[in-house]
Amino acid sequence: MEFHEAVRARQSVRSFKPDRVPDDVLLRVLEAFRAAPSWGNVQPWELVLVTKPEIKLQLQQTVSPKNPAAAAIIEAPLLVCAVGIAERSGFYKGQASTARGDWMLFDLGIAAEHLALAAAAEGLGTVHVGLFDFAKAGEILGLGAGRSVVEMLPLGYPAQAPSRVEHKPLAEFLFRNKHGSRWF
Repeated sequence: MEFHEAVRARQSVRSFKPDRVPDDVLLRVLEAFRAAPSWGNVQPWELVLVTKPEIKLQLQQTVSPKNPAAAAIIEAPLLVCAVGIAERSGFYKGQASTARGDWMLFDLGIAAEHLALAAAAEGLGTVHVGLFDFAKAGEILGLGAGRSVVEMLPLGYPAQAPSRVEHKPLAEFLFRNKHGSRWF
């Protein structure tokens, strides 16, 4: 799939077929994650791939039952847990380099979306799940100090084509030279 087509095709998928993702397809998706840029190329991340139903169930219990992606955590054949490593990105000699502090969330967000776009290009679906008990999820996965589950991405073949979500037109948020001076 061509890049711009993959960008348009990527939608949140919350219902999955049980079909296993072939290893070669999964590796291409994971390579897209690995290729993501990060501050100083520190790559402040790790991935935990969860396939065991009992662990997926435990992780699902960290999510609010009101979260529309809660069922997808169990239903998807693979759950990708994106783990951030604190105080690497945006740091120099142990000190934050900018007033924004730790850039790990920014870097991990880029990498997770690389994964989501690559998944879409392969005909797979994902949904970014970020509203859950991070500490409890970290305990379930056995994470050590300085590591935190930042998001979970159910991954698999969509059970049905996701509905298209409309986005704001460019004219609503695009400015020329200064805020308030519309580009269009």
